[in-house]
Amino acid sequence: MADDLIRYDVLAQEALRGVVRKVMAEIAQTGLPGEHHFFITFDTHHPGVRISSRLAAQYPDEMTVVMQHQFWDLTVTDTAFEIGLSFNGIPERLLVPFKAINAFVDPQASFGLKFDAEVADEASEQPESDAGGEGRGTGGADDAAPVSEDAVAANDTAGDKAAKDSADAAGAQVVSLDSFRKKNG
Repeated sequence: MADDLIRYDVLAQEALRGVVRKVMAEIAQTGLPGEHHFFITFDTHHPGVRISSRLAAQYPDEMTVVMQHQFWDLTVTDTAFEIGLSFNGIPERLLVPFKAINAFVDPQASFGLKFDAEVADEASEQPESDAGGEGRGTGGADDAAPVSEDAVAANDTAGDKAAKDSADAAGAQVVSLDSFRKKNG
């Protein structure tokens, strides 16, 4: 097999992360339309991820958040998004670089993307400036907007199972670039 010096795998993942970035930017401006909602799974120890020490202890490797009814102050840059969410009634502020995302699912649209960790690791070896600096930081409730009592607590228990179950229930087909390459290669 010939060497892929162009690195189509990296280019394809960057393009698909661009889809997530564009969707998030539109949601930041207009809010979630209709019944759309997202399950976003990310690597909690990826450089630039900022979550509270409480969440980092609870989710040392990977975390799935639900973006549905209760979120606030969503900001999107070229390299990351920052969002306020509630976990068991406790407001938290998260900063997630797009390169830290492992999966993105919109059950309403039966749409899902799964990103290859190896390709993300190779791509992140290239120098980049991201909005959050390096490390987890301590971001948290102090700078978050107030949340009502009926704030969504589902984020605290949402994990890979929730994203998969929701995608399965909605008939979503999560696309893995590796399986796509095997089918079409």
